[in-house]
Amino acid sequence: MISQKFCVALLHWEFIYVITAFNLAYPITPWKFKLSCMPSNTTYDFLFPPGISKNTSNLNGRYEAVVETKLNSSGTYLSNLSSRTTFHCCFWSEEDKNCSVYTDDIEGKAFVTTVNSLVFQQTGANWNIQCWMKEDLKLFICNIESLFKNPFKNYDLKVHLLYVLLDVLEESPLLPQKDSFQVVQCNCSVHECCECHVPVPTAKLNDTLLMYLKITSGGAVFHSPPMSAQPINVVKPDPPLGLRMEITDTGSLKISWSSPTLVPFQLQYQVQYSENSTKYIRKTDEIVSATSLLVDSVLPGSSYGAQVRCKRLDGLGIWSDWSALLTFTTQDVIYFPPKILTAVGSNISFHCIYKNEKKIVSSKKIVWWLNLAEKIPQSQYDVVDDHISKVTFPNLNATKPRGKFTYDAVYCCNEQECHHRYAELYVIDVNINISCETDGYLTKMTCRWSPNAIQSLAGSNLQLRYHRSSLYCSDVPSIHPVSEPKDCHLQRDGFYECIFQPIFLLSGYTMWIRINHTLGSLDSPPACVIPDSVVKPLPPSSVKAEITVKIGLLKISWEKPVFPENNLQFQIRYGLSGKQVQWKMFEVYDAKLKSASLPVPDLCAVYTVQVRCKSLDGLGYWSNWSTPAHTVVMDVKVPIRGPEFWRLISEDTTKKERNVTLLWKPLMKNDSLCSVRRYVVKHHTSHNGTWLEDVGNHTKLTFLWTEQAHSVMVLAINSIGASSANFNLTFSRAISKVNIVQSLSAYPLNSSCVILSWMLSPSDYNLMYFILEWKILNEDSEIKWLRIPSSVKKYYVHDYFIPIEKYQFSLYPIFTEGVGKPKIINSFAQDDEKHQHDADLYVIVPIIISSSILLLGILSVSHQRMKKLFWEDVPNPKNCSWAQGLNFQK
Repeated sequence: MISQKFCVALLHWEFIYVITAFNLAYPITPWKFKLSCMPSNTTYDFLFPPGISKNTSNLNGRYEAVVETKLNSSGTYLSNLSSRTTFHCCFWSEEDKNCSVYTDDIEGKAFVTTVNSLVFQQTGANWNIQCWMKEDLKLFICNIESLFKNPFKNYDLKVHLLYVLLDVLEESPLLPQKDSFQVVQCNCSVHECCECHVPVPTAKLNDTLLMYLKITSGGAVFHSPPMSAQPINVVKPDPPLGLRMEITDTGSLKISWSSPTLVPFQLQYQVQYSENSTKYIRKTDEIVSATSLLVDSVLPGSSYGAQVRCKRLDGLGIWSDWSALLTFTTQDVIYFPPKILTAVGSNISFHCIYKNEKKIVSSKKIVWWLNLAEKIPQSQYDVVDDHISKVTFPNLNATKPRGKFTYDAVYCCNEQECHHRYAELYVIDVNINISCETDGYLTKMTCRWSPNAIQSLAGSNLQLRYHRSSLYCSDVPSIHPVSEPKDCHLQRDGFYECIFQPIFLLSGYTMWIRINHTLGSLDSPPACVIPDSVVKPLPPSSVKAEITVKIGLLKISWEKPVFPENNLQFQIRYGLSGKQVQWKMFEVYDAKLKSASLPVPDLCAVYTVQVRCKSLDGLGYWSNWSTPAHTVVMDVKVPIRGPEFWRLISEDTTKKERNVTLLWKPLMKNDSLCSVRRYVVKHHTSHNGTWLEDVGNHTKLTFLWTEQAHSVMVLAINSIGASSANFNLTFSRAISKVNIVQSLSAYPLNSSCVILSWMLSPSDYNLMYFILEWKILNEDSEIKWLRIPSSVKKYYVHDYFIPIEKYQFSLYPIFTEGVGKPKIINSFAQDDEKHQHDADLYVIVPIIISSSILLLGILSVSHQRMKKLFWEDVPNPKNCSWAQGLNFQK
């Protein structure tokens, strides 16, 4: 029953406590503050924390709370105290040490609770408190640290934070109800330290956070006075990042860092740094708004340490924690900068301070070397002051890698003494060619570039950047201060490819390659591209190729692509179909033409044709070649001539008949243009006149020769018509007795060639040509024949001749009036061995001459070597003692 009454009383007083404290909330400061709770009826000074003035007036009473504690009657500490003790709790800080205490019993300010320990009645209770808003602006944190040294291990510490988020406090007409407070349990460690987390929505960062603490420790329950804060005013940033120190080009020490990434406002920074050198030791504390600080007069062999923290620049805020301590020690030889990355053709300078043992060397005594192999001329030196020397490299060439070293080492030396430390010079050729092309649909532009032109530099990355102007390109492209990066992807061929889509056809895209490295960044020379000027059109379509009938030309036709709409020129390539086409080119500059006719040497061959196009003004690229088109072999003209033919005559003596068999070779494509459907033999005799005999596709015809003269002609027929020029052969009994071939000789050169020569006698007949027949003698073998011009007196016959066989050669003179009497031989000429010998001489004589020259050279060299070896063993008599004074010339 007593317990129930106590709980009701507890709830009643908590509600009154909140109501009365609503307008008395302690404003949370950016620094730490303390919560102290002490018995109100004690007069011992040690109950108040050191430095706190005990004021019984009513001033600043809005920061206190009264706690009445009902004590347990048992215990040794109750001897001088009543069983009921009132504790007064207040906030104070190092900046404001006034902790006023009310003596009047104001309603709603006293709270009774049960205390199981008497320790607090003697010493009171104190806590360190600091609250802040985390940098991510999502979490409000309060840290509570107990200053009470608990002598009992079973005393536990439990802390709850009760809070409510309100609109601007002065404008709020309604007081918060008790049930509107939310409770968070704080996380307490074994070291009597607790941390409370309050989530704050982004929209309520400017609202008022009203809260109070409920602390349970040592069996007692304490309630703090109310606290209030605007979360946006107590933001505690994270410590600055990336603290680093380096020597600048001017010889100063640069302390730099990066600001936290999440803060939505500007920051100020507090830098603590120390210097320890042979001259002096100093410590400095500076506040800056930039993210760097320069320290002058840096000396070799000195040690520097630095830390940095930050807080909001304008308005309230809390200092962040200090960054980790960074230590930097300067070497005995200081180069600034220690490394330089630059482009070909640029001018750069290095500075140096040289310390020899404990003395800094005069800058006038400093000399510079490159790779310890090349002394740099003094004309490139400059004296900056008594201790700083400067060397300048003009118009630099690209660094040539030396093994694993991709830089040149620059040494600063004390006359003839060089320190092992050096500066590094990286010179890169940044001339990168960027080529772009706009697709035939005019929807995207693809740019390609190769990184192979750049010497590889470890830790570097390449990035294409660009700036788009509204219209066209400037006369001299330049790198614009406002640019955008472009994603590029490495292709299998080693090129990077970047796609711009959508594009503005008439805009100027200025682009360059940026080389990013820890030493700095370099830019390639900028190039400006107008998408409309780098169009690669779609290839022509509907390409057709044919050999025109009767005209005999290769006709190519095509359709121009839909895009682009401007005038185009065309290029045609054509050639005989095959695995490796030997292309011939033809240009068409008339944009209105859609076809072209070209002469070709072989009208009966299959041709492959392709067409491509390009802007007529020469800008942009040639399109891809069109899909190949092929001609179809077909008859384009009548055959040029009929086939060559010859005859075989067989006589039947019993019937006194002569049968003539005509033989001809199939007509080739070049003569038939381009096929032969059939052959027709045209006969003419004085008695029967002229008639035609269709032979079809056969290549021989036998007919009966009955008259004194019989003329025949073989015509070739294709789909166009009959051959226009034909061979005529007349069989005449009278002309068959005309003999003009006086002699005929055959000389074998080898198994594949025989030379025939002949002599003729004068004749009144019109000689047109010769027909040569040959066959193996004494065998019923095939007769071979060929036509020989009439002007020839010697002819090489190429065939496979068997050496052990005998051959018969027959030479027929062919006249306009008929076939004359042949000259027939059945063996090779008697002096064939001489001709064979003469042929062999052409091979043997060059071999003999070459061998003789080689042998003569060997003998000459051998003679000189033998002479040298022989006389090396014979002593010079002039060097002998017995020969002194003798005249060997006598």
